Amino acid sequence: MRKRKLYLTIGLIFVLAFFCGNFIVPNYWNQTADIVNAKKNEIKYVEKLSNIPQFPEKPFKLGLDLQGGIHLVYEADMSKIAKQDYSSSLQGLRDVIERRVNLFGVQEPIVQVQETPGHYRLIVELAGIKDTSQAIEMIGLTPFLEFKEPKENYQEILENNQKVFETGEGQLEDPFQTTGLTGKYLKKAEMAFDQTTHQPLILLQFDDEGAKIFEDLTTRNIGKPLAVFLDYQLTQAPIVQDKISGGKAQITGDFNIQEAKDRVRELNTGALPVPISLISQQSVGPILGKISLEKSLKAGIIGFLAVIIFLILFYRLPGFLASLSLGVFIGIVLVLFKLIPVTLTLAGIGGAILSIGMAIDANILIFSRMREEMKEGKGFIQSVEQGFERAWSSIRDGNLTTLLVALILFAFGTSFIKGFALVLSLGILISMFSAIFITKNFLKVFEGTRLENIKWLWR
Repeated sequence: MRKRKLYLTIGLIFVLAFFCGNFIVPNYWNQTADIVNAKKNEIKYVEKLSNIPQFPEKPFKLGLDLQGGIHLVYEADMSKIAKQDYSSSLQGLRDVIERRVNLFGVQEPIVQVQETPGHYRLIVELAGIKDTSQAIEMIGLTPFLEFKEPKENYQEILENNQKVFETGEGQLEDPFQTTGLTGKYLKKAEMAFDQTTHQPLILLQFDDEGAKIFEDLTTRNIGKPLAVFLDYQLTQAPIVQDKISGGKAQITGDFNIQEAKDRVRELNTGALPVPISLISQQSVGPILGKISLEKSLKAGIIGFLAVIIFLILFYRLPGFLASLSLGVFIGIVLVLFKLIPVTLTLAGIGGAILSIGMAIDANILIFSRMREEMKEGKGFIQSVEQGFERAWSSIRDGNLTTLLVALILFAFGTSFIKGFALVLSLGILISMFSAIFITKNFLKVFEGTRLENIKWLWR
């Protein structure tokens, strides 16, 4: 009964390895399934059976340094923001930029805020973008959305500005003044149609704080224009018809559908809580990314083979079993990379290779302890049990301390560091499972066999 349970466990491990391998590289299974299904369906006078299912073809998610793309760093101007609002303004900035790049179809961008003494920066990583100018245009160099109300002497200023235009003498004056209502408070803008006239109109939705500011603003400006500035340029100035509560408003005017779409796009892509300026840009070409990926994979394969050779030479049969366990470990880790999905960068691949070393380290501790138990004259299965039991404390402490450091790196690091920390954490957790569970069951298979008594294989 005990052996049957052990064989069932071993069978489940190999089934797991089978599914992991085909999920990682589904081409061979899927091609074979297509051939078999086609042949089966050609057979006449035979009851049709269900087709052989295929594994989904889900690619790995590659990071900027492997896929190619653009890395942009923006400096946020916080001079007009109250210190207590810094954090919320930066978070709003990150949300708006992320919404903007998603609006343009960029796949899974990375947008992060970085705070250092005296500097507040936004880091944008767009994988797969080849044209730097396109990326900068997409985000906007200094996009800043602001709503302004007329000054008290609004009409006088307009008349004076008209004289300046006609005579060319004097200075122009801005007839509008700031209100504190910026893109920070705008949740979204969208186009709709008037149910009566069927003319396009623009719908605005503010957050709770913005709704209160907008209500006060419309209350004191009924019948007056409310100016919308993007990048400090006037884009539209609709007339306030009535007090507006609830944070929902609509802009009507003599514009067609395309003009309405353009204005909605301006509002959605320009709704930044603070001005930003581009201070750094780095491009990674797809060819360079491909070369980096190939070199990383080559290094990983060489390292994997070197570890296997070491294990087999120094630990013989246990080393071979540990190599099988290591193969299952790598399969599980790669499947998780696809399912989560994990963005693979050069740093992340380095974390994966390091986790292989951690997995081997656990096996080495166990095998070394097993040898000591056997030298003391203990039987095979007793040496196996004692080896795992007495090596566990070292394995636990070593992995937990590394995991703790990885969690700290993930919490406080930048994008590449986060990728390294995440991959390393996953590797550590799976390595403990593979060493304690998979390798142990592989060893137990040899209990009561002739190989158990060949001391050279175990010492």
